[in-house]
Amino acid sequence: MNSLALNFLVEEIMQEEEQCKNAQRVFRRKLRDITNPFELPESLVNKSAFSYLLKVLTKYTPRRKKQFAVAPIVKLSACLRFFAEGGYQTGVGKDHDVGLAQSSFSKVLTEVLDVFGTYLCPQWVQFPTTQEEKRKIAISFYGKHKIPGVVGCVDGTHVRIIAPSENKHLYYNRKGYFSLNVMLACDHELKIRCVDASHPGACHDSFIWNVSDLRKHCEEEFSGQTRNFWLLGDAGYPLEPWLLTPYRTPEDGSAELRFNEIHSKCRNIIERTNGVLKNRWRCILGARELHYTPEKAAKIVNVCCCLHNICIHFKVNTPVADPDVSVDEIESISIISQHNLEIARSIRCSIRDSIAN
Repeated sequence: MNSLALNFLVEEIMQEEEQCKNAQRVFRRKLRDITNPFELPESLVNKSAFSYLLKVLTKYTPRRKKQFAVAPIVKLSACLRFFAEGGYQTGVGKDHDVGLAQSSFSKVLTEVLDVFGTYLCPQWVQFPTTQEEKRKIAISFYGKHKIPGVVGCVDGTHVRIIAPSENKHLYYNRKGYFSLNVMLACDHELKIRCVDASHPGACHDSFIWNVSDLRKHCEEEFSGQTRNFWLLGDAGYPLEPWLLTPYRTPEDGSAELRFNEIHSKCRNIIERTNGVLKNRWRCILGARELHYTPEKAAKIVNVCCCLHNICIHFKVNTPVADPDVSVDEIESISIISQHNLEIARSIRCSIRDSIAN
């Protein structure tokens, strides 16, 4: 008798739980139907930027076949919240204000990353190629720091991830955690002009630079007689005709030390760019870690860089962030010929002398 009563009680509890789950699903669907970010004040959401992103997502997302399928506006809102807050995917999915279950949000995030990575990233993250664009950037850098020909600054930044299931030793960096070592290049407006998030955290900055498409592009332009523009990098990068680095161990009061001081002030913009990027999209902040495979984490980084540039274009409020300083004194790895190295030294000496005068 007690056994029958117990079975009846268990079945009743299970029915009540199922009813609660169904009620929660209905609540989420109703919440999704009434969700409208365009009704929020401009101080909370830049409607021009949001409208642009929604237009792209709607255009390249398959039409809904089911009655209760997630609308593009909800997909975009949920993903932007995840990027900006830096919380865990489960937390975003369980939040009643989002109106998505965790499993649904997982699918939505994958879909949004694919759409933005395919159709937005190539358009919004581009290295300057025309002479006019390069000249505009160089004039701005020269006006502030008196270093001629600078079209951008390059640096590496670590994005924390969970330990991968394969080759985890490659992702364990010298700072003591698992990460991606992301190479970024920016211009005078904090815009990200190049991003490479495909390398494990144990890779050295100079290795990533040596195998990057950006270095290949710069070398090809140099070979094509475009020799009046260059990038700035820290001591972790090799000196090349298209990449100027500081002098090592300059003497006090020397022209080399003066060059290093101005070089550092000019290069500070990439550190500020890293800081603004991570403070705006806090899912890649150092205090967080991405709970995804390295491949998916790289997609998130790429999309965040793209969204960062879109925010600058639409004049979204720039968050105040401490510079993401990354000092790397490990000896750089150079693959440059002796002839080009002499050219690079000559360029650096000429700039050093012009600053001293």
